[in-house]
Amino acid sequence: MTSHRRPIRWHIGIFLAPAVLVYSAFMIFPLFGTLQLSLFTTSEQQTSFVGLDNFRILFGDPRWSGAFWNALVNNVWFFVIHMLVQNPLGILIAAVLSNPKLRLRGFYRSAIFLPTIMSFVIVGFAWKLILSPLWGIAPDMLKAVGLKFLFAPYLGKEEYALTTLALISVWQYVGIPMMLIYAALLSIPQEVIEAGEVEGVTGFAAFWKIKLPLILPAIGIISILTFVGNFNAFDLVYAAQGALAGPNYATDILGTFLYRTFFGFQMQLGDPNMGAAVAMIMFLIILTGVCIYLFGIQMRMTRYQL
Repeated sequence: MTSHRRPIRWHIGIFLAPAVLVYSAFMIFPLFGTLQLSLFTTSEQQTSFVGLDNFRILFGDPRWSGAFWNALVNNVWFFVIHMLVQNPLGILIAAVLSNPKLRLRGFYRSAIFLPTIMSFVIVGFAWKLILSPLWGIAPDMLKAVGLKFLFAPYLGKEEYALTTLALISVWQYVGIPMMLIYAALLSIPQEVIEAGEVEGVTGFAAFWKIKLPLILPAIGIISILTFVGNFNAFDLVYAAQGALAGPNYATDILGTFLYRTFFGFQMQLGDPNMGAAVAMIMFLIILTGVCIYLFGIQMRMTRYQL
């Protein structure tokens, strides 16, 4: 008998090699470099291994823990607002735009998606001007409709600043969940919708009972993208409030805290080792969230579909 061995498919490795090399050079090696940096400390130009001591300092040392926990709590709230406002709003807009009877659907899609491609510097600066109590147009606009009493220096008050920035971010990026959900809705077979109509399921009931279960995978992808994006957030806060994330660190999130820790700012000296520790914590938070989604939610969705 002659044994038939499967031929080795060398071409797969050849085609994958460039992507693997690029990914390793820009992702894998820097990740291990950051981990290594977080396990050392530098004092008087002497580098010494301290193990997990930098993380212990970050969590419990009064010099660092207050700022770290403040940034983490703010980042969680920043994410919660996006989950409760941005994603449901994107689903709602997509559901409305998927109605074939709606006129100018293409114009509305483009108008809503346009802020997504705008520079965060422009968005942050523009909204800072709009909400300014001195020269902004927001007070006059509210006054014109009899709602002047609702205006406040939202970016200047500690209790409002973070929520205001989160809503600005929602305004800028709501086009992403809208387009993903819109594409998912268009991919639903028309036969399924017609079968529901035969059974008398129309309007909102059709969306709730037929369309929503079918677009759950897309909603899951949007949720995990929102999670990853929010815990990597930095640009809008930096553009609108600066590296100090004022007022009084009320808008400080992990991204701005990492920036000040690693590079230093004004009177604060940069500490690359502590900055690397902050970066590793951000990585572990994101990794945990992604793993929960993949192994806890995505697998259940797959079984539900089967």
